[in-house]
Amino acid sequence: MCNYIDETYQNVQLQEGPSVIEQFLIHCYFQPGMPTKEVARKLMLPVPVATAIKKELIRAGALQATNGLTCTEDGRAYTENVLGFGGLDRKLFDRLMQDKAAWKIELSGLYQELQQIMSRRPQVNVQLDQAKCTAETSLRRAILCLRSHALIGKNILCVGDDDLVSVSLALLLKRLFPGKKAVSGRIEVVDIDERFLQVITDVAKQYALPIRCHRADLRKPLPKELHQQYDCFFTDPPYTLQGMSLFLSRGISGLKKRKGLPIFLSFAHKSPDFTLRMQQQFVQAGVTVREVISHFNEYEGAQMLGGKGQMIVLATTEQTTPIVEHAFTKPLYTGEEVRSQRLYRCKKCAQVSKVGATEKIATIEGLKRKGCPRCRHTRFELLARRTAIRD
Repeated sequence: MCNYIDETYQNVQLQEGPSVIEQFLIHCYFQPGMPTKEVARKLMLPVPVATAIKKELIRAGALQATNGLTCTEDGRAYTENVLGFGGLDRKLFDRLMQDKAAWKIELSGLYQELQQIMSRRPQVNVQLDQAKCTAETSLRRAILCLRSHALIGKNILCVGDDDLVSVSLALLLKRLFPGKKAVSGRIEVVDIDERFLQVITDVAKQYALPIRCHRADLRKPLPKELHQQYDCFFTDPPYTLQGMSLFLSRGISGLKKRKGLPIFLSFAHKSPDFTLRMQQQFVQAGVTVREVISHFNEYEGAQMLGGKGQMIVLATTEQTTPIVEHAFTKPLYTGEEVRSQRLYRCKKCAQVSKVGATEKIATIEGLKRKGCPRCRHTRFELLARRTAIRD
């Protein structure tokens, strides 16, 4: 079958990239008879550009112009079998695409199921800057992916996934394609924490979800077999500038070499000076900021983040390239950048214990697991905190 998207892009060479041609065809598939000017308005394209796309898709045999634009039989087959829309629950899809709040009713059962799954996550490792997002946040990320035309028929990478976004994406796909044993595209996860990878693997097996996990230390380059494979990626990196740059770089290594691919970056709200440095990193990586959604992410018990974080949607360009290509040896996580020591007093025997990156016990969670060294009690109160910034 003819690859209408690539063929049209070669002939038109749009600055927006081939993804806009795909969306043009999909709009005609879902709303046959739409005038060219209306498609241009929906895709925010100049009418001459939309007209050029229309002419090429007609010439290739994917569209016909009869009382507006309509897919030919070959165009419908391509949209369903190659782009992955065959078997779609059209009613649910339309509701989710047109109404941002529709998921609260349409996906209420899926949301309850996801809440139960999320309760199976292991305790966070604060040394890795892990912070669990809520089930609602994880699901809203998946819906954002759908509304960004980056879910159906796409290969998706999760660069770190203690938030189980991979599971939310896969469950949403399963709900959109009821009765379909296999959907086109795939979802893959890279993470260093085997505990979360095991949970994701177990859930994928239990629910027959198209997820594959890879254990990888992102300080090292992404495995070669994962390079240039994906249509988008999600990441919620360590909340340091170098952590953001590293995870962004590893995700970019996995993306296909195409303009306009989305990147879903979750990050803490930061000061203007820090935000400026982030944007300078975006420029260096050759990506543009498509959208910033404040307070999009909500986290369980993350006082350091204020319980909320932003979603930054980036897009690739011809100049997109990883900032970090080789092994990374500099401080990465918050605990490496800012070393702190805390003193905790046992509420039973008053024994004082030191907790910190340079101590035998690195975190309060670790102290609670071990118990007080004198009486094994597991409840403590914070006495003091000392901070030393690395040179």
